[in-house]
Amino acid sequence: MKYVIIGNGVSSIGAIEGIRKIDKQSEILVISEEGFLTYGRPLISYFLAGKVGDERLALRSSDFYSKNNVQTMLGSKVIEILPEEKKIVVKDKQEVSYDKLLIATGGTPFCPPIKGLEGDGIYFFTTLNHAKQLDAVCPKLKKVVVIGGGLIGLKAAESLFDRGVKVSIVELAPRVLSSAFDEVAGKIVANRLTSVGLSIFCGTTVKEIQRDDAGKVKGVFLENGTYLEVDAVIVAIGVVPNIELAQKAGLEINRGILVDKFLTTSKDDIFAAGDVAEAWDKLINDNRVIPIWPNAYAQGYAAGQNMAGAKREYEGGLPMNSIGFYGLPTISIGLVNPPEGKGFQIEMMVDEEREVYRKLVFKGDYLVGCVLVGDIDMAGRYAGYIRFQIPVKDLNLKNNLKQNKATYLDWPEEVFQQFWNKDARIR
Repeated sequence: MKYVIIGNGVSSIGAIEGIRKIDKQSEILVISEEGFLTYGRPLISYFLAGKVGDERLALRSSDFYSKNNVQTMLGSKVIEILPEEKKIVVKDKQEVSYDKLLIATGGTPFCPPIKGLEGDGIYFFTTLNHAKQLDAVCPKLKKVVVIGGGLIGLKAAESLFDRGVKVSIVELAPRVLSSAFDEVAGKIVANRLTSVGLSIFCGTTVKEIQRDDAGKVKGVFLENGTYLEVDAVIVAIGVVPNIELAQKAGLEINRGILVDKFLTTSKDDIFAAGDVAEAWDKLINDNRVIPIWPNAYAQGYAAGQNMAGAKREYEGGLPMNSIGFYGLPTISIGLVNPPEGKGFQIEMMVDEEREVYRKLVFKGDYLVGCVLVGDIDMAGRYAGYIRFQIPVKDLNLKNNLKQNKATYLDWPEEVFQQFWNKDARIR
């Protein structure tokens, strides 16, 4: 048996560990366009800020690959998958055969059509390469604009600001963090960022990038008429699934690569996991792309076991974001912006002066989402109620949840068993 994995992110690590749980000997080959051993993508903002070095970025020890008998082809780009021949083609025209293939190509930065975008002075912020490029030019930068007020954009802005760069954040939505959080949380975070000195422009976007006669970035014009003088532009709107290989190979795709509950694609012996996969979401009972670290690992782990012959259903993803901004911790889990008129009940507690906010979203007898800002001590317990869909029928229990007083002792025995099963834990 020969396993080939395209990509070397966290889902690939999960796949290796999933394979080796069942198959200790067969060949595993990881092919990655990036020239680095696997690293924690959430840590690249700390790298750019100068808070961690290369040695702190690794997800696993330097001997992880040798211990697991894994061969690597780093800095190699796969240009084609040939499902009928069970081969892949690498950029240098080298062909590699496989018995089982995992596509874990992640996401690629979304780049909107903006006049003046082509040329020097434009940067992205989704990979370690991107962070290293920014790190190299950062000492020369005085003012930058970050396009995108989501998680990626805000962490890029924070990192550059910590390096002494004046930063303006431009977000098309009416608030920052519009997809992962709600209006109240977005407002509290925006207030914290502006209080330390970042500038935020919401409800508008960059219309044009102005350059001088030499082609150097001078500034940007916003749709609302504002002009910002800047040295560089950071495009951090988000990522879209990197499905190019899957499309060329004839795999079934929607927004991402469609997979079943075993992470198998529409072609036998080809699996997909991570930000490129459109997999099961337990809260909406349908497939969708959930581009977050815990889901990527869990999908990779399940895919790896199934590649090795197991029949382990992926239990389903759960949107979850945990991030801090200048000492302000925030967490969102599940459905945090539910549609109106669909039977959802929302309970909120907000103290803007203390920067503390709690929002719980119920549907019937179940907690399906929560937002926590400032005080996040209950996050694990709320996550358990949401992930395991524990009924909240008892009025006292529901009140305890609302008042931040619920405990694990309220969980049914069968939930404890599932929670402490090593393969079912939230990773």
